[in-house]
Amino acid sequence: MSVTLKLYNTLNREKTAFQPIDADNVRMYVCGPTVYDFAHIGNARPAIVFDVLFRLLRHVYGDSHVTYARNITDVDDKINARALRDFPHLPLNDAIHAVTEKTAKQFHADVAALGCLEPTVEPRATDNIEQMVAIIEKLIGNGHAYVAEGEVLFDTRSMTDYGQLSKRPLDEQQAGIRIAVDAHKKNPGDFVLWKLSSDNEPGWESPWGRGRPGWHIECSAMSNRYLGEVFDIHGGGLDLIFPHHENEIAQSRCAHGTEVMANVWMHNGFVQVEGRKMSKSDGNFVTVNQLLATQDFGGRQWPGEILRLAMLMTHYREPIDFSIKRLEEAERLLAKWPAADASDTAPCPIIIDALADDLNTVAAVQRLHALAQEANADATLLPMFAASATLLGVLPEKTEVDEALAGAVDALVAMRLEMLKAKNFAEADRIRDELSAKGIQLKDGKDAATGERMTTWEVKR
Repeated sequence: MSVTLKLYNTLNREKTAFQPIDADNVRMYVCGPTVYDFAHIGNARPAIVFDVLFRLLRHVYGDSHVTYARNITDVDDKINARALRDFPHLPLNDAIHAVTEKTAKQFHADVAALGCLEPTVEPRATDNIEQMVAIIEKLIGNGHAYVAEGEVLFDTRSMTDYGQLSKRPLDEQQAGIRIAVDAHKKNPGDFVLWKLSSDNEPGWESPWGRGRPGWHIECSAMSNRYLGEVFDIHGGGLDLIFPHHENEIAQSRCAHGTEVMANVWMHNGFVQVEGRKMSKSDGNFVTVNQLLATQDFGGRQWPGEILRLAMLMTHYREPIDFSIKRLEEAERLLAKWPAADASDTAPCPIIIDALADDLNTVAAVQRLHALAQEANADATLLPMFAASATLLGVLPEKTEVDEALAGAVDALVAMRLEMLKAKNFAEADRIRDELSAKGIQLKDGKDAATGERMTTWEVKR
C-alpha cells in the first residue's frame, strides 16, 4: 500500500508531503525530559504524540529504517538545585547522580505505562560533552561565537536569518528563561554555549576552563552525533519553539554551514488541567505517576491506556484540556473495544490515511471505535482491529487465564450454543448471566466461512 504522509511544518507554517532524505534511514529527534522531577502530563503529550509518529513511520518505511532519538538532559541548574535540596548529605556529584537516576527511571516507567515504544537511541547530555565542545570551537572559529567573562556566547547578530522558526524579529526578542541578560553580551539575545562552574557545581574541562554546557547546545550535539548535520524531523512541545529550538537551529546551521538543521519541525499544543494552565501554585500540577499510582485526580487511579487514548482524542497541534470528563470518555470507549492479540494483518486503510494526514488521531480514533463495534459483531475483523489499535498504541490486551478456567468456560459456551439452537433462550440467558457474574464477557457472531452462529469470550477488564 502506498502512503502519502503529510506533516505540518512549523518552519514554513504549511502542511506538505513528507519526503525523507533517505528512505532507508528516516531520522527523527525529539526533546526529552530534564530529569530533576517526575514527568507531568505536559511532558506526557510529546512522548505519546511522537510515539504515534514513530509507529507510523515504521509502518510506512519499515521497522529497521527509522531512527528515533529522544534525549535525556541530565545536566542543568534545576538538577543541581534539586540535588542540594534532596541529598544535602551527599557530595554534589553523587547527589546529582541520585536525582537523575531516580527521575530517569521513573520517566521510563511512566512512558512505558503510556504505551510508548523505546526510542532507537536515548543519548544523555553528560555523555556528549566532547561533542558539545567541538561544536562550540567551530562556532568561535567561524565568527559565530565569542568568549566574554569566562562564558562562551552565540552571537545572534552574526546570523542574518536568525529567528526564522519563531518568526520573531531579532530586535523584539528577549533572552530565554534560562539565560541571564548581562552587560558582557554583545546583544541582549545572545545565549550561553558554555559557562564556568564553581567548585560546588558540576563541570568538565574545556578550552575555556572548567564549566558546563548551556541548554541549547546539548541537543545540537546529540542530534548531530546520532542523526547527522541535517535530518528529517525535529519534534517537541510548542513552548520549545523559542528560545530552545530557535537556538538549536542557529548553533547547528552556523557550525555545519547547512541551510537547515531539520527539514520538518513539529510541535504539539499546550496542556491545560480542568480548563486552567497547569501550575504548582494553583494546585493543579499533575504528574503521570500521580495519575497512574494515586487517587489524587478524580479520586481514583487511571490506567495508562486511558491516559493515552484521552490524549489522542485531541489533534496534537490543538490545545488539550486534560479533565476527569475526558478520561471518563476515553474509559467508556475502551470498555466497548474487544481485547485481541497482536496481529500481522494490515491496519485499516482509513486509519492509516487519517494518521498520514498530519497525525489526525481524532479521525483515527473515531474509525477505530467503529471498527471495534464491527469486530464485536464479526470476529473475522479482530485481526484488522488489533493491527489498527497497535498502530495507535491502544490495543486492549487479553487477560491470561489458566487452562482449567478456559476449559470450563468453553464447555459453558458450547452448552449455551446448544440451548440457542434448541430455542431454549431462558437457559441460554442463564448461562450468559452466570459467566458474566464471573467476569466473562460473551460476544456472538457468525463464522464468515460457514455462516453458522459462533461465540467468543474474554475476561472483562
